[in-house]
Amino acid sequence: MLSNADIEALEDILFAEPWGDDALDFFGFHGVVCASVVGPTGLDAEEIFRLATGTDDVPDAGIPPVFQRCAEQLARDMAHALDMGQALELPEPEDGDPMNALENWCAGFVDTFLAHEEEWLQAASEEETADLMVPMLTLSGLFDDEDFQKVRNSEKLSRQMADAIPDALTDLYLLFHAPD
Repeated sequence: MLSNADIEALEDILFAEPWGDDALDFFGFHGVVCASVVGPTGLDAEEIFRLATGTDDVPDAGIPPVFQRCAEQLARDMAHALDMGQALELPEPEDGDPMNALENWCAGFVDTFLAHEEEWLQAASEEETADLMVPMLTLSGLFDDEDFQKVRNSEKLSRQMADAIPDALTDLYLLFHAPD
C-alpha cells in the first residue's frame, strides 16, 4: 500500500513542469502500473514514467527515486494480491467524483495496453483479450464509439462495467501469467 505521503509526492512529480499538462493523475498512474502487472509485458519504472507523464523524455537527472519506489511497490503489491487469488481493488478518491477517478484509471490502463497492443494480442487469444478489455476501453473516455458513449451516459451500465473490472483484471492476469 502506498501512503498518502507517497501519493502526494507522486502527484507532485506528475503535475510538475514540463509534462504536467499531459500527465495522468494518481488514478491514471495506478492504471498504468496495473496494466504493467496484469499484461504480458512488465514495464520498468522508466516506461511507466513515460506513459504516466505523457512524455518521451526522462529527466536528465533520471526518474525521481520516489516515483520509481512507488511504481515498484505498487507493482509488487498488485502481483502479490493476484498471486494470492485476491481481486485487485481500484483506488477510490477521498473526495470528488469517483467516476472521474475511474475514467482516469481506465485511461492509464488503456494507454498502457495501446502502447503494447501487439504483445497483448499475440500473447493470448485476441478475442479473449478484447472481451476482457471492454470495461476499461468503455470507461476510459478515450473513444467516441457510440456504444461506449451509451454505456458512459447510463449510470446503471457504467456501474456494471466498473463492477466488472476487478474480475477482468484477474482474468487478464491469469490469461498472461498462469501456467497452461
